[in-house]
Amino acid sequence: MTGLIRQGHFLGAKLRSLRKRNGLTLDELSARCIQVDAAGAPSVSYLSMVETGKRMPSAEMLGMLAGIFSKDARWFLDENTDVEAAPAPPQRGGLEAMPLEPAFLFSNELLQNALPELLSQTGTTGRQFAQLLIRVWQETRHNNFPDIERAAEECGKRQMPLDLAAVIAIGKRHGLDIKWFDGDGRKSEGPLVRSRFEAPGTVLINKRLRRQEERLKYELAFFVGHKILHNGDGMISPHTAVQSGDAETPGSVRGMGAQDVLYAWRDFECSFFAGALLCPRIPFRRFLIREAHSVSACRKVGVTPALVMRRMTAVSPYRHWHFFDAYPPGYLRAVYRGNGIPLPWGNMSLVSDPCPRWAVFRLLRQSPEAPAPQRPKSQISVMQDGRRARLYCCHSLLTRDALDELHVLSVGVDLLPALDAQGFDGESLVAAVADSCRRGGGDGVIPPDVSTAIRAVSQVLNISWVADALSSPASVICPRSGACPRQSQPCAAQSIGA
Repeated sequence: MTGLIRQGHFLGAKLRSLRKRNGLTLDELSARCIQVDAAGAPSVSYLSMVETGKRMPSAEMLGMLAGIFSKDARWFLDENTDVEAAPAPPQRGGLEAMPLEPAFLFSNELLQNALPELLSQTGTTGRQFAQLLIRVWQETRHNNFPDIERAAEECGKRQMPLDLAAVIAIGKRHGLDIKWFDGDGRKSEGPLVRSRFEAPGTVLINKRLRRQEERLKYELAFFVGHKILHNGDGMISPHTAVQSGDAETPGSVRGMGAQDVLYAWRDFECSFFAGALLCPRIPFRRFLIREAHSVSACRKVGVTPALVMRRMTAVSPYRHWHFFDAYPPGYLRAVYRGNGIPLPWGNMSLVSDPCPRWAVFRLLRQSPEAPAPQRPKSQISVMQDGRRARLYCCHSLLTRDALDELHVLSVGVDLLPALDAQGFDGESLVAAVADSCRRGGGDGVIPPDVSTAIRAVSQVLNISWVADALSSPASVICPRSGACPRQSQPCAAQSIGA
């Protein structure tokens, strides 16, 4: 092997191409090496010299790098001279994919007049519409908001973990005064209030949070964000817990309210700030590498599973993530779809007889008395997305919020770009899973060659729950929420062509 390594003139270029295809920086690749062998791991500068051909790795180091990318070491050598180009980004939906003709019908003036009427006729609140706009903006930006990240990092000095005393001290430095209120915080039949802000610097917090340190830290971090980003002007909605059947947020009205977009945008900004303060990008990325993206590792940094899942979508070098935070019977507290997965909901709030095989709905159907939190469950699902079948892996958790309301958190990835990036024929692998599910009436055993490819992808992405999902059958899910005719004609036969 040593002699062959000396002949590996294209080794550095192939390593650099493979690293970039998988969205890793040199620093992150070095961190992955440290996971494997702390004593023998290469430094960032050494990896840079390998990529530029100034250094040739030893056989042991080449084996380490090959293992991280689930490649045979000989792939890097001259007998395999092909340096693969990065795959083309998938087409996104939305207006870019729609021919908007005649164009004058989509002028700003006409849209400003038409949108309020549209919202009123469809029963969509202004807050819901604003949240939809923000979600699309997040997805367009791949959940990357460096200005908010920098503000949070300057505030918290990139320290992680931050205990409660440290977060309180940060709040005090920025003029926040904490007060507590008794009871469930309910006004008449409205939603339960967790916390609210009174200008210029008073945070009122429900006493129920006293014994929930990880949630209390988030509430304080959120309002620190409001103080820093908006000078604590008080133009922000209170934090509430969603009750079963609630589809509204405080102050929402049918149609477009004057403050809907402002309040929704500020909620997003402060929530993103809180996540960046408690889980700063670089330390948290390294943490995820060490923990193989385990959601249960949230205890080690003293934050909630929801925050860990949401930050995964923002800091991971892999961009093809989705995240749902759903309450029964199907209210969406938060959504992110960086991988373009279709929404299974009938509209932005209430479920309309959804496809029952989505993991999030399987968990939502459990009894309100079900014990929570439970252990997260992983599921691999195949879905027909237009003319192309997609393969998703989700990791879902049935848990309770700060005021004991049951809800489901679900984070997931689209596996197809990762399979393609590793040189597999992704479409044929997905077709094999689809065929197995079709023959099983909706669920099917993952074929051995597909399991091998998915394990390799799980190792490269360093997401342990992707490999964990292989212990259960794959399932077909539908990208729609109408009645699913599985009993008479399984949707596996409809959604995934023979």
